[in-house]
Amino acid sequence: MELASAVTLLLAVYLSCLVFISARRKKSSHGRLPPGPTPLPLVGNFLQITASETCKSLLKLREKYGPVFTVYFGTRPVVVLCGHDAVKEALVDKAEEFSGRKTMPTLERTFQEYGVVFANGERWKQLRRFCLAILRNFGMGKKSIEQRIQEEAQFLLEEFRKTDEKPFEPTYFLSRAVSNIICSIVFGDRFDYQDEEFQAMMEMMNNSFREMNTAWAQFYDIYASFLKYFPGPHTKVYDLLEDVRRFIAKRVEKNRKTLDPNSPRDFIDCFLIQMEKEKNNPSSEFNVKNLELTTLNLFFAGTETVSSTLRYGFLLLMKYPQVQAKMHEEMDQVIGRDRAPNIEDRNQMPYVDAVIHEVQRVSDLSPINIPHMVTCDTQFRGYLIPKGTEIYPLLTTVLNDPTKFKNPGSFNPENFLDENGCFKKSDAFVPFSSGKRICLGEALARMELFLFFTTVLQSYRLQPLVPPADIDTTPLESGIGNVAPMYQMSMIPRRAEVKPRPLFHK
Repeated sequence: MELASAVTLLLAVYLSCLVFISARRKKSSHGRLPPGPTPLPLVGNFLQITASETCKSLLKLREKYGPVFTVYFGTRPVVVLCGHDAVKEALVDKAEEFSGRKTMPTLERTFQEYGVVFANGERWKQLRRFCLAILRNFGMGKKSIEQRIQEEAQFLLEEFRKTDEKPFEPTYFLSRAVSNIICSIVFGDRFDYQDEEFQAMMEMMNNSFREMNTAWAQFYDIYASFLKYFPGPHTKVYDLLEDVRRFIAKRVEKNRKTLDPNSPRDFIDCFLIQMEKEKNNPSSEFNVKNLELTTLNLFFAGTETVSSTLRYGFLLLMKYPQVQAKMHEEMDQVIGRDRAPNIEDRNQMPYVDAVIHEVQRVSDLSPINIPHMVTCDTQFRGYLIPKGTEIYPLLTTVLNDPTKFKNPGSFNPENFLDENGCFKKSDAFVPFSSGKRICLGEALARMELFLFFTTVLQSYRLQPLVPPADIDTTPLESGIGNVAPMYQMSMIPRRAEVKPRPLFHK
């Protein structure tokens, strides 16, 4: 019996090897992928990639194979791009070819290539054009949305006042405030911070972002071809996102019953109107599934990215109190303490602007980026990447490119200042990605970050509960994204403090 089992096992391994080799030969018959470590049958580069530290493993392989290489996640090849030059050459110079999207296996069950973020081809083009137009119509980048952010920032200040200088954990303070901005666009109104359904939603959003970056999620994303047949923690992300989708579905039905086609109230109304206009068009992508999942895309991205950046930013400003103090000086000079900051102040506050950019660079929220895919057989740096091949542009290698940033491993706002103290742009600043898949809400996110940071810092000094040197900025989880650590802090009102001397310029 033991001999029979052994023979069966050997035959299974042998056949697996044949299938794997055949697949590789078939692939190489019309493409020549960049070099990389030799994969094993079925498990690919299991020996080279620690599934709980995918990004670190890829960075280590970069040292041997250079800025462009191929790894195998199980049986599927993935081309990895590292550094500013390689990522720009792909996402910008060959933008069309690299504009495809691959859905991570942990999210596949939820999205199935629906929704603007994970769609491809004509579906993606229709949804992206529509989303950009509607976001602009509802004020993205305009004075109307600026006023909405200013108003929400005041609600946030009121919540901070209630802490009465006592220690608190800022996660849900920030997520509720930030989420209300995108809620005002997609749902037509903000939620009260004490609304129990809203609080539950914020908890689900936070937990789902954390779950999709756990060690298990990374392991599943690599070996989903085997693990999808078994139960396990990978179902947590689906369950959490499904609860959010059901909430959105209820809002869609509510809007449908009260819809006035001549007076759209929000993104959902606009989508419903477009659905009606195109109901007889067989090639239309305006359907309920795309409505629910595009709204989920906007809701999730519009909440998690900015709130996580603020959370990281508060932590970094407490770790580097001299930076926080210099921001306060510049704000006192330009804004004072008696009027609300506005977006026009940004041009007059180069140091504050530089700090916010450096917070985004160092927090590195999307180190791997959502995977791309080549839309056709693509010539790239002497290689031929077959259509449909998965692409990992490592944004962390751009944000930490030593040819673009001095001492990239350190927090240093001078990365975005010239010798005269004026703000200096960098083409390696890619927290929103680049090319055709650049974040839809970049303009909105930039405005939110500036107004939330300045409004809070105008009124408060951020105080840690431990010495600055002991503050740990290590992510809570690190996978396709970096999850900001949890921490306690206190808000100390600044009106009782002596106003500083005028800012000294170099």
